[in-house]
Amino acid sequence: MSLGALAMALVILRGAICGEFPDHVAIEAIAALAVFSFFGAVAGWIADYVIRDAMEDAFRRRVEWYRQGIMDAESLNDNPTENS
Repeated sequence: MSLGALAMALVILRGAICGEFPDHVAIEAIAALAVFSFFGAVAGWIADYVIRDAMEDAFRRRVEWYRQGIMDAESLNDNPTENS
C-alpha cells in the first residue's frame, strides 16, 4: 500500500468517525492522495538518481580495475623475467 493511499484511507476513516459529509471527505481524501503522491514521486526520483549514480560509479571503478589488470598482465608477458 502506498503512502498516498494510506493517507487517503485515514482521511476517509476520520470523516466517517466524525460524521462529515461524504463530498467534503472525498475532496480532502483526493487532496491528501495528490500531495502524498507528489512527495512520493519526488522521493522516488531522488532515490533513483542516487542509486544509479552509485551503481555507475562502482561499475566504472570495476572496469578501470579490470583494464589495469589486463595492462599489468600484458606488460608481464611482454617483458619476461630474466630467470626464465
